[in-house]
Amino acid sequence: MISAEEGRTREPLPSPEEIAALPADGGEEFNRLVFEKSPYLLQHARNPIDWWPWSEAAFAEAKRLDKPVFLSVGYATCHWCHVMEHESFEDEEVAALINERFIAIKVDREERPDIDDVYMQVTQAMTGGGGWPMTVLLTPDKHAFFAGTYFPKESLAGRPGIKMLVTELHKAWMEKRDEVESTALAISEQLANMTAGSPGGDLDAAVFDLAYEQFAERYDTKRGGFTMRPKFPVPPNLTFLMRYHRRSGNPEALGMVEKTLTEMRRGGIYDQVGFGIHRYATDREWLVPHFEKMLYDQALATIAYLEAYQLTGKERYARTAREILTYVERDMTSDTGGFYSAEDADSEGVEGKFYVWTNAEVREVLGEEDGDFFIETFHLTEEGNFLEETTGEKTGTNIPHLQEELLDEARARVEGLRVKLHAQRESRVHPFKDDKILTDWNGLMISAFARAATILGDEAYAATATKAADFVLSELVDEEGRLLKRYRQGEAGLTSPLEDYAFLIGGLLDLYETTFEVRYFEKAVALQSIADEFFLDEEKGGYFTVAEDAEQLIVRAKKLYGGAIPSGNAVSIGNLSRLYRMTGNPDYAKRNDELVRAFSGEIGQQPMVYPTALSGLDFTFGPAHEIVISGEKNSADTRVMIDALRKEFRPNQVVLLRTPENAAALAKLAPYTETQRSINGKTTAYVCRNFACKIPTNEIATMLESIAE
Repeated sequence: MISAEEGRTREPLPSPEEIAALPADGGEEFNRLVFEKSPYLLQHARNPIDWWPWSEAAFAEAKRLDKPVFLSVGYATCHWCHVMEHESFEDEEVAALINERFIAIKVDREERPDIDDVYMQVTQAMTGGGGWPMTVLLTPDKHAFFAGTYFPKESLAGRPGIKMLVTELHKAWMEKRDEVESTALAISEQLANMTAGSPGGDLDAAVFDLAYEQFAERYDTKRGGFTMRPKFPVPPNLTFLMRYHRRSGNPEALGMVEKTLTEMRRGGIYDQVGFGIHRYATDREWLVPHFEKMLYDQALATIAYLEAYQLTGKERYARTAREILTYVERDMTSDTGGFYSAEDADSEGVEGKFYVWTNAEVREVLGEEDGDFFIETFHLTEEGNFLEETTGEKTGTNIPHLQEELLDEARARVEGLRVKLHAQRESRVHPFKDDKILTDWNGLMISAFARAATILGDEAYAATATKAADFVLSELVDEEGRLLKRYRQGEAGLTSPLEDYAFLIGGLLDLYETTFEVRYFEKAVALQSIADEFFLDEEKGGYFTVAEDAEQLIVRAKKLYGGAIPSGNAVSIGNLSRLYRMTGNPDYAKRNDELVRAFSGEIGQQPMVYPTALSGLDFTFGPAHEIVISGEKNSADTRVMIDALRKEFRPNQVVLLRTPENAAALAKLAPYTETQRSINGKTTAYVCRNFACKIPTNEIATMLESIAE
């Protein structure tokens, strides 16, 4: 990676053998981060700041030296993290100030979401906002007394500089210690109250109407989405609205979904040349993105486009889902089958440089005639449509985007030109790829590929999902069957939080309903048992973010809100509903009821903030169908019957396949299937609605009629 200001290349790190020979503090050239696996922490290993990784040793050193802690949290593909590093963390003057007065700790938020969650809530409570890089000052006992996000080196335009901050806050630490510590403890007490859940009355389907009204109030009728600017994709908003449309018949709910998905696909937030979706758009028109690509965005967006296709039958949504999966398979999949985490916004030190084009570059690759066609189709200009974010000045470069749907003939021509441009783009300096493999995000991507296999009828997607799941279950599970957080360079480690369990359980259930391999159903049940044992709040319901035997921070948080990524509790509502329907075990329903009750106050007041929880509640409230197909797995009758169940958008159904080979194993998980044998030697469908069952049938039409009743 090259600094835009200096054109300086980030030097490669030493070999593992050379790193192992370094002293414990990293020596003169490095700091302690050189021993870490996180790509983000390794980016800072040569900073003159004496960074520590988050550890008890770091806080023990803070206590020994009676110094406060300078905590900096970010991630490897974060543009403003890079800016703050170059301006301040690489600066000898800033480093001297921090090293003299603080113990400096760096955290990769993707490796330690528990730390990020706790201190982001502090930051939001203290400042009214949040984001990354996150900067928090702590007492040696981990209590926060100051929080913020990006700070320049020098004070600028009303924003305090890091030099002034560390000087003034250290002065307060030395001269007003009692006041600082009292403030820090009060903040922690407030945080404990904020993260305990908010029980309320029982919820019913009226909460869906309230959520819809809130979405409708915020909906951008011109450009889609639910903010003016910036615009984040937030696909779970759309997946809930599709369920609401199905439940209520409200056409406007579906209209919001279709408008938003269409505007996103046409906009610059979508990589028109290489596919995949960027992090978010800085403008109302979805044109100018922050260019990083996150795995979770690809997974969640794919699922939204797949469901829109299933609901409407419109091929453009299926095509977009295929394109995103093409990007993930091509650029974000390891040889082992696991999925990488992210790609940076920057290359050669400039945000977006890899993705933007001048008209001259396009004509050079495509020739005059085809070049002019592409330029006109994707609205490129000589002066450029990519404006510099802070100044608004034109950069002379363009972000390809569409303003209307392409006709079939034009689409075929565009595809040929896109392939040529993509091939040329591959010769450019690529953005940095964060190649760590995270359990939770892989769970989401497994879901996306599995759902694609069922909805699009493409077995290749099932193979991709299977390979990823088998990798995670092989490499990211410890000897006790518990999950590990991160895999990189042959090494798995870090204790998994709730999200790892919830997202992987969801992925395995999707994979089971795609492949009908009972082992994935078995593993989902086993992982839910572990989550119940180590994360469950048995007194008040719901699940804590970290296990009872994991490192405990200033609070043991229990949250429903998730932001860009759903929370483990929100996903667990859907998982528990599904497991109850699949197994018939009422314990799952009981835990789900307790989970919902623990957060019913929050959901009832502001339901649109919790779209994944609402989708889970849609399943919970029902009606839902439990369907068992009994027959030979590979028989034509069985395949046709299963395919018929996959054609329509029925989010609130579970489908189990009972075969002569898996009958015993399936009955251990779902005892009610033991007697559901095929009848008359033919594939037989057992259709139940809320566990009230129809007469079994060999006929597809009768099966579908039973579901429709």
